[in-house]
Amino acid sequence: FQLNIFEKKHMKFIVSSSLLYKEIQVLGGIINSTNTLPILDNFLFEINNNKLVISSSDLESTMTSEIEIESTSTDKIAISAKLLTDILKTFSEQPLTFIKKDNNTVEISASNGKYSLAYLKGDEFPKQIEILDAHETRIKGSDLWNAINSTIFASGTDDLRPVMSGVFFQFNSESLKFVATDAHKLVKFETSEYTANEVSEFIMPKKPLQILKGILQTESSELTIQHNDSNAKFVFDKSSIICRLIDGKFPNYEAVIPKDNPNVLTIDRQLFLNSVRRVSIFSNKTTNQIRLKLAGTLLNISAEDFDFSNKADENLECQYSGDDIQIGFNSKFLIEMLNNLESDMITLSMSHPNRAGIIRPLNESGESKETITMLVMPVMLNDND
Repeated sequence: FQLNIFEKKHMKFIVSSSLLYKEIQVLGGIINSTNTLPILDNFLFEINNNKLVISSSDLESTMTSEIEIESTSTDKIAISAKLLTDILKTFSEQPLTFIKKDNNTVEISASNGKYSLAYLKGDEFPKQIEILDAHETRIKGSDLWNAINSTIFASGTDDLRPVMSGVFFQFNSESLKFVATDAHKLVKFETSEYTANEVSEFIMPKKPLQILKGILQTESSELTIQHNDSNAKFVFDKSSIICRLIDGKFPNYEAVIPKDNPNVLTIDRQLFLNSVRRVSIFSNKTTNQIRLKLAGTLLNISAEDFDFSNKADENLECQYSGDDIQIGFNSKFLIEMLNNLESDMITLSMSHPNRAGIIRPLNESGESKETITMLVMPVMLNDND
C-alpha cells in the first residue's frame, strides 16, 4: 500500500487549524522573548500516530499539551514558535496538512496555499524532568485558580529575596494553604475542602502560576499536583506544566499576623474601595499615604500632598466596634487587596496604628470552606494636622 510507505518515510499529519492555534497560544506563554539556547524559541512536536504532543520550555518550566490528529507517522521535530503562531492566527478554521520534506523544512498546506518553514531536530529539545518520590494532591481546577488569583498579586519582585517572589504552598491533613508576601502586604488563602495525606510545602515561581491561572479560569475538572523537593508538576486533562521550585525557606508568616485585633471596621467593600481610590488621587505620589480615622459609626478617609497643596477627605457610614483610632496605609496596597476580594462586605481589624491591619471577606452564610486573610502594613502618619 503505497501511501503508508510514503507516510512512514515522511512525517505527515492533518490537524484542525483552530485547535492547534488554541493550544500553542497557551504553550507560547512559557517561551522567553530572549533565549540563550536557540532551540527554546521552538515548539517540540512529537507525533505518535493519531496523537500530537506539543511542548514548550524555558529550562525552568516545561509545558506539554496533547491533541488528536490524523496520521500514521512517528517522529519529533522542533518548529519556530513565532512563525507558527503568526501564520496560524491568520487562518479561518480548516484542516492543515503538515509534511516533513527532505530539505529540513516542513510544508504546511492550507485550503489556498502552501507554506514552508525550517525545522530543527527534536532530539535537541531539553528532556522533560521526571518527578521521583512525588507527593500527590488533587484539587479542582477552579479552586486552584481561586487560590492562585487570591495570592499571586501579593508576591514580591525583589531578586535579592527569591523566596518571596513566588507563592508558598503548604499542605497537610487538615487543609491546603497558599501564602504570598512582599513584606508590605501578605495574603493567606486556606481551604479545608481539600487535604493532603502528608505534610508538605514548596514555593512556586510566579511565571508558571500566571500561565496556570490563565488555563484554569475555565477548567472545572480535577487536576493533580505532584511535587518533590526540587520540582512540581500540574497534570490536567491532556496538558501538564512542570517547573523548578524556588529554593529556600519561606518566612514564618504566622508570626507576623497579629492575633489580637479588638478594633473592627465592617464596611461595604465596593463603597470603601471607591472612596479610597478617589481620595488617593490627592495623596503624595511617593508614599501614596491615606489616613483612616474611626470614631463611632463614622469612617473618615483623607489624604494630603503637602508639596502641591492637594487635599481630599470623605466620610463614610460604617459599623465599627473598638477605640477611636487613626491609622495610615499605602493606598496602592489597600486598593489592590480590596480589588482582589469578591465579597460584598469586608472587615478591617486593627490593634494599634503601628501594627498591621487584617482584611477579611465577610461571608454571609458563615459556611465557607475557604478563608482569606489579608495583612497590610501601616505607614507612619506625619501629624501635620
